[in-house]
Amino acid sequence: MKSAAFEYQRVTSVAQACALLAEHGADAKLIAGGQSLVPMMAMRLARPAVLIDIGRIADLQGITVCDEGVRIGATTRQAHVQADALVQRELPLLIQAMRWVGHVQTRNRGTLGGSIVHADPSAEIPLVAAVLEATLELQDANGSSELSAAEFFYAPMVTAIAPDQCLVAVRFPVWRDAHVGSAFDEISIRHGDFALASACAQVALDAAGVVTRCVVGVGGAAPIPQALPEVAAQLVGQSANATNLDALAAAAAAALDPEGDLHASAEYRRHLAQVLLGRVLRAACEKAKA
Repeated sequence: MKSAAFEYQRVTSVAQACALLAEHGADAKLIAGGQSLVPMMAMRLARPAVLIDIGRIADLQGITVCDEGVRIGATTRQAHVQADALVQRELPLLIQAMRWVGHVQTRNRGTLGGSIVHADPSAEIPLVAAVLEATLELQDANGSSELSAAEFFYAPMVTAIAPDQCLVAVRFPVWRDAHVGSAFDEISIRHGDFALASACAQVALDAAGVVTRCVVGVGGAAPIPQALPEVAAQLVGQSANATNLDALAAAAAAALDPEGDLHASAEYRRHLAQVLLGRVLRAACEKAKA
């Protein structure tokens, strides 16, 4: 199929983009990489009257150090994020997730912010943002605002972003603990497909191997990327042994309320989540001990 007719506008500043969004409201869509929006337009699942191209706005690109850790511009290409030395050093969990994001060709065009705003519950980047408690910088014609990733996701492909707002950047906190490990894993029908279920974990250990900090999350098994801070907190103060890690994986899976579809039943998704959580917790702890 072909997309419905639309008006195309290329802008050179965030202010221009926000002015057009304010003018056209829900009839307008922003595009940068187009790896999610264009297929939806081709299938007429999305029918914007106005397409606003923000892909060449310099202020929306780049990776820098900030007070909280690392700030990544919303239209920074996923391939650039994956290859960046600062991200590789400071945000290993994001790097581990990147290899599962689509394919090389889509990562060359797709943007970090585009994946977050698209908010597919199986997508890897939104899950990492939720688990690491990233901060999203938003802007509209009246000014700027911020939201935590935990507040941002409402439902599959539904977020807190208003029709007249533009995602400007994402700030990821960096853990400065002495012994930190992280891991990301998923299961899909084919590599590059959306995950039937995914899981990630990041842990910090003290010199005795006791967990001092822990975050875990699951994708594809809930309507939104599911960070589980209350469950992860149960591991803090405990030894990072197989018994404790498996117990946490079971507790996290039990806390999920997955939905079944033609690809996998709810029961199977919960099973996958528990298996994957066990894997990533063990892998993260091993890296923290190394």
